[in-house]
Amino acid sequence: MSTVHVGTDTSDGQGSSRLNRLAAEKSPYLLQHARNPVDWYPWGNAAFERSQQEGKPIFLSIGYATCHWCHVMAQDSFEDLRVAELLNKSFIPVKVDREERPDVDSAYMSACHLMTGGGGWPLTVILTPEKKPFFAATFIPRESHVGRVGMLDLLPRVAYDWQTRRSEITALADRVMAALRAKPQHAAAGMPTDQLLHTAYSELKAAFDPEYGGFGQGMKFPMPHQLIFLLRYWQRTGEGAARDMVVKTLTAMRRGGIYDQLGFGFHRYSVDARWRVPHFEKMLYDQALLLWAYTEAFAVTENDLFEETAREIATYMLRDLASAEGGFYCAEDADSEGEEGKFYLWTEDEIQSHLDPATASITIQAFGVSSAGNYKDEATGKKTGKNILYRRDAYLDKDRATGLQAARQGLLAARQGRERPLLDDKILTDWNGLAIGALAIAARVFHDATYAEAAQKAAQFILSALTDEDGRLVHRYRDGASGLPAHLDDHAFLSFGLLNLFEATGDTTYLSKAAHLTHQMVTRFEDKAEGGFFLTSDDTETVLIRTKETFDGALPSGNAMALYNLVRLAGMTQQPEYKQAAQRTLVFFNTTVARGASAHALFLIGLDAALQVGDIASDPGRNPQE
Repeated sequence: MSTVHVGTDTSDGQGSSRLNRLAAEKSPYLLQHARNPVDWYPWGNAAFERSQQEGKPIFLSIGYATCHWCHVMAQDSFEDLRVAELLNKSFIPVKVDREERPDVDSAYMSACHLMTGGGGWPLTVILTPEKKPFFAATFIPRESHVGRVGMLDLLPRVAYDWQTRRSEITALADRVMAALRAKPQHAAAGMPTDQLLHTAYSELKAAFDPEYGGFGQGMKFPMPHQLIFLLRYWQRTGEGAARDMVVKTLTAMRRGGIYDQLGFGFHRYSVDARWRVPHFEKMLYDQALLLWAYTEAFAVTENDLFEETAREIATYMLRDLASAEGGFYCAEDADSEGEEGKFYLWTEDEIQSHLDPATASITIQAFGVSSAGNYKDEATGKKTGKNILYRRDAYLDKDRATGLQAARQGLLAARQGRERPLLDDKILTDWNGLAIGALAIAARVFHDATYAEAAQKAAQFILSALTDEDGRLVHRYRDGASGLPAHLDDHAFLSFGLLNLFEATGDTTYLSKAAHLTHQMVTRFEDKAEGGFFLTSDDTETVLIRTKETFDGALPSGNAMALYNLVRLAGMTQQPEYKQAAQRTLVFFNTTVARGASAHALFLIGLDAALQVGDIASDPGRNPQE
């Protein structure tokens, strides 16, 4: 076992002046924890072998570099010497970047949902040396509070139980594994019909917030794939309410604090129903999917605000997320200088100090600014004097008349002097595929060669730097090095991007590359026995189980994107391989999607396309596997 220097005491009793094993990793998230006094291992054989040899459970912590609550747990617990001592003594601590290892995250998030009914990040799971989970939680504070156990109490309790009740813990872990391995029932329902489209529309209509847009009445997430589905549904049926839900939602999001009114681009989600109070991190995949949604919405409604917003999202992507090599970085953090949102918030005095009095007065009114502030401290709920900028309705279309354009530029220039949030500068194949695809759609709709050139540059980089010597995709590039096995999403999302590039440029090279990647996907990821696509290939590590993800979260599922690509390729090439694989996927997931149609929006976009392409879904009674 190699020697590693872990935490040493400091003047305030916190943190470490030495590096642990994570210092050798590429992930910005793992590197954030390289000075923790915790004796972290990255995911790998070294940790599991030591766990087996010493008979200690594995403490698995999963997060990502721009996760606010991951930062909080790190500062609260993983930089604390008391917590570190408990972890190092009785556990084998393992850190995982969920964006680098979506397979690890998917497997243990499934376990967390099964064991607790919920999930999120940071994800905390305690495992037997055989990697079987027996405890799961999300954020855990250092000290116990009413209704929530803290690390200082939890760790000794688990360590004691491990020593005194190991057989019971092992039996629990075996029951969790049995539940994870239990196959969902996919009744032989045949080929889906357009009834699924109508069902999803009805579900979304019932959940729609008519006052503020979006779905539900509380915290709101951008769900661009649902909005794109509604646009397609409106075009299919002429149902005006479907279009109106999209217009209302996209307009409200553009006006809200979830949108960066100065530097453009969308924050991760809104903690309120009005889209005003964001969780401030900015993710590449949100920009890509929302660029697609706003562009498609403009194409069918000719609403100028949607073109303006789409172009601003692209401006943010090309200015702040594009690498010199051509690929796009992952995300910008919610925090700067140790505070969430500090980079984006303004006091009334700050605005007045950077703008002339007349412009400042109009800006304060237009962006909902007050001396007391409209932003509340998360812990106390009290106003802080700081303001989130959002667009009041009366000023939405008066930029030139009121001088808001000059005000925005002045405040943006002033903001550039602040300490920027952390940039997670990983380049991921799957997320770049979405960015390539969205930029290609914008290039075609807006007839703008700038977007096509950016998409082509990114595609060339991914196809060269993230392809190994055997011609296979890899998942991650950072700091001059690429690696980690590619997953289903890498193949499906990059193929999506390349198909859109083909449509935008007419260059058949992109069509050929997309066809090649899709062939690899069918060969190495499809479940030949039952249908559908596994997240991992047939020759890479299986973490607990080979999962098949079907429902859409912040990202659409790889299976849904695979279906959409297969349908498009079937129409473009007339090759039976793509038609048959699309049919197998449609049949396999028919029953699953029917249980919650609106949670499978991209799958339904694929179904809608299949109903329009030849005879892919024209025979609802025939199972193409027969």
